[in-house]
Amino acid sequence: MATETIDRQSSTPYYQQLFAALERRLATGAIGRGERLPSENELCNEFGLSRATVRQALQLLESRGLATRVPGRGVFASEPSAERGWVIQGPEGFLENAIGHQNRAVRTTVLSHGPAILPDYACRALTVPENTAGFELIRLRSLDGVPALYSINYSPPALVPVVASAHEVLAGRASLSELLAGAGYTLGGAHRAIHAVTPEPNIAAALEISPTTPVLHVRSTSWTSGGDRYDVYDTWVRSDVVPLEVNVDTTGR
Repeated sequence: MATETIDRQSSTPYYQQLFAALERRLATGAIGRGERLPSENELCNEFGLSRATVRQALQLLESRGLATRVPGRGVFASEPSAERGWVIQGPEGFLENAIGHQNRAVRTTVLSHGPAILPDYACRALTVPENTAGFELIRLRSLDGVPALYSINYSPPALVPVVASAHEVLAGRASLSELLAGAGYTLGGAHRAIHAVTPEPNIAAALEISPTTPVLHVRSTSWTSGGDRYDVYDTWVRSDVVPLEVNVDTTGR
């Protein structure tokens, strides 16, 4: 196995670098399906990282469906699941979620972006005055070439410079969720409501479906552990292409 190291000069958080290294080992078969991953202590020693950082990377592997923790035994490479979808209560967005790890091509097309007057409901959700100027990002996500999600993200004024200068995100090549986390806006909680709706004609056209075809509409508000509200999004989901997935964990981990 090739020796990998953490780039101490990189702006990418250490836990994300470790996650990427482990993900490569899983993808190449260096760690086979069902095999135990190195322990937290082994990873700490190999990469020169703290236990908290290693644990964060392992938790990210778990949240993306790439690994499973077995109490008392360790973390094991997951077997592929044909039913894996978008885990909407997880901390990651669609792009980072497990659906991107089934050897299925996920492509993001940014339809528009820029400063915009936030809609009234977004102002209320973000606890800013009506007619506040924020940032609007509209994207289409396709799975294996089939349109799957149409989404609109609204950011409050404090985050306009962050998102507006994120060229990779605005080109559809990087994660908005990871950008916001890197800017100090780590998910502490969220409210997500789901309804079956018929989409507006422009959304139906983007999703390549009839305007009479029902889709799932997800409206979400996210906040940090300190209670700062930083992201509101509307997403229309073709559940015939990607199901919504909910995990229930009562272990307290």
